Amino acid sequence: MRKAAIVTPLRTPVGTYGGSLRPVSVEELAATTVRAVLDRSGIDPSRIDDVVFAQSYASSETPCVGRWAALQAGLPVEVPGMQLDRRCGGGLQAVVTACMMVQSGAADVVIAGGVESMSNIEYYTTDLRWGKRAGNVTMYDRLDRGRERSQPVERFGAISGMIETAENLARDYGISREAADAFAVRSHQRAAAAWESGRFNAEVVPVSVPQKKGDPKLFECDEGFRADASMDSLGKLRALMKGGTVTAGNASQQNDASAACLIVAEDKLQELNLTPMASLVGWAVAGCEPSRMGIGPVPAVKKLLAKLGLSMQDMDLVEINEAFACQVLAVLQGLEWDDHDRLNVNGSGISLGHPIGATGVRILATLLHELERRKGRYGLETMCIGGGQGIAAVFERY
Repeated sequence: MRKAAIVTPLRTPVGTYGGSLRPVSVEELAATTVRAVLDRSGIDPSRIDDVVFAQSYASSETPCVGRWAALQAGLPVEVPGMQLDRRCGGGLQAVVTACMMVQSGAADVVIAGGVESMSNIEYYTTDLRWGKRAGNVTMYDRLDRGRERSQPVERFGAISGMIETAENLARDYGISREAADAFAVRSHQRAAAAWESGRFNAEVVPVSVPQKKGDPKLFECDEGFRADASMDSLGKLRALMKGGTVTAGNASQQNDASAACLIVAEDKLQELNLTPMASLVGWAVAGCEPSRMGIGPVPAVKKLLAKLGLSMQDMDLVEINEAFACQVLAVLQGLEWDDHDRLNVNGSGISLGHPIGATGVRILATLLHELERRKGRYGLETMCIGGGQGIAAVFERY
């Protein structure tokens, strides 16, 4: 089986909900990173065999976003594209799927990416297809509805949303509000330090944002992190559920962003004059109770490391997406590992944001650039997934 190499992982800055990237359509957001990957790698666009993109909140405004991104970015019409969804794990799944395409010989070069414009997710109704004789029409917020409908109610009962699943873990694992806030403060501080030191410069590509008047402006920096976050400032925020642990300050944000990379067969690298950053060593996915979806990384990581014959101690860097601070702290207990010098060293979902479909590729870009700086060997990326799943992958630096 051929080795799948990862080349030129890039991301846009992450925009806040209703923030700087709100005027940018999801197709243009995706195309921005596709163009950047092509430009920086120098690959002939006609050599792209497929484009695999994740998007968790898709709509018929941009159907099959991978194909849309390819066309929007100016790739030849002969280059196909597809869309996939594993909710929070979709971006990482796009990378893994592209790697399997290359490993199997079905393709030599694939663009893998993820995109989400949570600011532009629409409201919808299920009442009007065949008309409404009388009464009210219900409009659903696709953002909230996707969280509420994450599992069969008939089997698992109603779950109000992801906040409830995080509070379940906080109770199960004895995570206090203070511990969650301390973790969140560290995430913000690390993201701020990474920007201040220039550690994100190599992975971030600016986005041209149209303005109502005048020329477009370049959006160049993540806007969700708070350099001044402190225990005092986070401690003033109220819990989102009565008597709970989760607040707006220690939970991930709703965001807009895109990220992409090339997945290339190792035996084609020299011919295409491409320099790889890493290769996929292995991956795994596992299910868990939907009401405790945040613990998903634990069975996924354990399954993967057992298959690879590796341990957490072999990992030079670890990225556990920060859906909620209490959720990450529960995962660390479940993994019996707690080395914050190797964990989320440049921040994660709480500070940088969680643009659902893009997050897995955003994390990959950050992980691989940091692994290169540190000259480490292995990096682990893992994420919890709404509905009760976890996904994990190990990458090895070239």
